[in-house]
Amino acid sequence: MTLLKLFWSFFQIGLLSFGGGYAAMPLILEQVVTRNQWLTMAEFADIVTIAEMTPGPIAVNSATFVGLKIAGLPGALISTLGCILPACVILMILAYFYYKYRNLAMVQGVLSCLRPAVVALIASAGLSILLLACFRDGSLPKALEDVNWLGVVLFGGALGILQWKKPSPVIVMAGAGLLGMLLYQFFPGV
Repeated sequence: MTLLKLFWSFFQIGLLSFGGGYAAMPLILEQVVTRNQWLTMAEFADIVTIAEMTPGPIAVNSATFVGLKIAGLPGALISTLGCILPACVILMILAYFYYKYRNLAMVQGVLSCLRPAVVALIASAGLSILLLACFRDGSLPKALEDVNWLGVVLFGGALGILQWKKPSPVIVMAGAGLLGMLLYQFFPGV
């Protein structure tokens, strides 16, 4: 029953997540944390971080990691299959019709209307992770002691470095991870 539930949850995510892995994060959050309660919000943030750092699409990596945690190797395989199956079928169908009708103004209009919705989904997921990283309970703070100041400084520093020097995001993530690990060892209560 668990394998079927994993397959169906990630099938829905794969079916409804237009715009790539970042656009799928709110859907994954809804299925994995809110609806099925397979992970806590902190575990979800960890899974997203690991899924982003590993090669491959973030939604597929998340499906694999969640499936592995819930039902071992069979869970990982079933979750991954559920996540990619809708995309494979839809992509084959859309590719056929796109190449046949790509010059129509209506097709171009539909594509331009989908862009703002995808940006909103990505922003929503990013804001959820930002709140979790910078505030102790994952929501806006009621008092200054609810702010994770070390998380705020790491976020601000990483954002500043990315905007100022334009290094590889992988290097910035690895550096922030190492720095965070060291700082949280020396200042555990911050």
